[in-house]
Parts: sequence; C-alpha cells; structure tokens
Amino acid sequence: MYKVIQSSRLYEQIVQQIEESVINGTLKEGDKLPAERELALQFGVSRTAVREAIKALQEKGLVEALPGRGTFITSGKSNQMRQSVDRILRSGQAEGTTWLVEFREIVEPEIAALAAVRADKEALASMHEALSVMKASMQNADAYIEADLDFHLELAEAAANPLILSLIDSVVGLLRDQRTSTFFVKGGPMRGQFHHERILDAVERHDADAAREAMHAHMRQVRQDTLKLADDGERNN
Repeated sequence: MYKVIQSSRLYEQIVQQIEESVINGTLKEGDKLPAERELALQFGVSRTAVREAIKALQEKGLVEALPGRGTFITSGKSNQMRQSVDRILRSGQAEGTTWLVEFREIVEPEIAALAAVRADKEALASMHEALSVMKASMQNADAYIEADLDFHLELAEAAANPLILSLIDSVVGLLRDQRTSTFFVKGGPMRGQFHHERILDAVERHDADAAREAMHAHMRQVRQDTLKLADDGERNN
C-alpha cells in the first residue's frame, strides 16, 4: 500500500503518504491504521519514525490514537492543533538543550527501572534487535540514531505506563536532534553502545536498581557529550 521511504526526514514523508491516502479516499474517516510494527515494515523505517508521523498526524487532526484500540482516521474538522512539548523546548533556544538533558536525567532512569520489572520476552527481543542495528551502524548516523531511539522507545513501552510513553513520544523529535548532534562527538557511538548494553543486561536480569544506575551512567555520558559539543561550537565561533 505504501512506498518505502528513502529520506532523512522520514516521518514527514510518512505523513504525506497517509494524507494523500485520505485525500484520494483510500483511507476514510473511522478507518483503523495498521499497528506501528506493520507500518514500520510497510514504509521500511523504524518504529520511532512511525510514532513521530502519528504524532504529527494527530496535531493536524487527521488521526486519533485510542489506548488499547489503535489509531483511527478522523474528519479533521473538530480537532485543534495540539500544543506539543517540543515547541515549548524549541522556544527556549539554547536553554532547550539543557532542559532536555535535565528531563532525561530525571525520567529515563526510572523508566529503565520499571522496564526491568515489567519487560516481557517480546520487549527484550525488540531491544536486542535495536542494539544489533546500532552495533552494525557505527559508521551510519541515520541507522544508528533510529535504532538508538527505538531502544529507548522499547524501554518506555516495557515500563507499561501510557503516561510515560506519551512523555517520551512528545520529545522524540528533540531526542533525534540531540542524538544527531552528539553522534559526531569523538567516541560517542561506542560509548553509547556500551551504556545501552549495560542497561539491557540489567533489564534482562530484572534488576531494577542496576537498570536505574546504568541509565544514570548513560545520562551522564549524554550530558558530557552535549557539553563537549557546545564547547567545540564556541571555540569554532
């Protein structure tokens, strides 16, 4: 039904194709979209890109996501554009980067701890798959970053709390921007891989304390890489 996406702005092309399906009548009000995994396969992209597209479609008022039921096409006439968290953070310009780091330091260690308690075999398999892609993509920024985002998405899903998942969904675009920048900090991908492997090991052992501490260590790396990037930028100006 859909064409495989071949662009760095993946989610925008997904949005465009679904919009076109609505316009030409292929998709009608009340129709249910395929599950995220199925859409990711059809488009040839990561689940993170699909989730970001769904978020954008929600903001346009074209779809409605109903917990436990799925995502449905709407008329678009009664829904207003939603005020998203990423707009708030982007409005802070330089401060937005710091706010995002602080947000992650507060939220993600507890997500990892909950995931360690609640992750099932399917979630663990998805995390292993994301790590494998990361390992194989040390020289491919786009592939590595999408797999990195998918890993954190799977953690949030494994935490089995829809509010937490909504929070992560609301900043996924900012997370992609941050990761795109820090990927090019010397040794960043290898350090990131090391920390992700430690997190997954703790989650797989269902050790909440170890998962929390492993994520804290990863967030320290994120902060250090972000600061180094800012310092390098100042020296180059």
